[in-house]
Amino acid sequence: FPIDITFKSTNPSGWPQIVVSVYGPDFFGNDVVRGYGAVHVPFTPGRHTRTIAMFVPESTSRLQRFTSWFTGRRPEFTDPRVVAQGEGREVTRVRSQGFVTISFNVV
Repeated sequence: FPIDITFKSTNPSGWPQIVVSVYGPDFFGNDVVRGYGAVHVPFTPGRHTRTIAMFVPESTSRLQRFTSWFTGRRPEFTDPRVVAQGEGREVTRVRSQGFVTISFNVV
């Protein structure tokens, strides 16, 4: 999808980033998260292609896993900043869930 954005900051370290959240239906037809990922937007002009490794949060116990499957409410992040930041994610259990490729045309 074409996105036109202008950024301004006094400290560009660590940004801009695009956070991708992919949703899809599960076995019961519920809309569940299929993956999260983030990538830094390139600064240099030209065409850039980036591949984003996607991941999905997992339950920590078998009981939570069964309950989330049974109710159709799987673990997901409520704040998209968790995906873009590194702090606090070391205690989050996640599973790799494929890749998404994005093309940037920077002017």
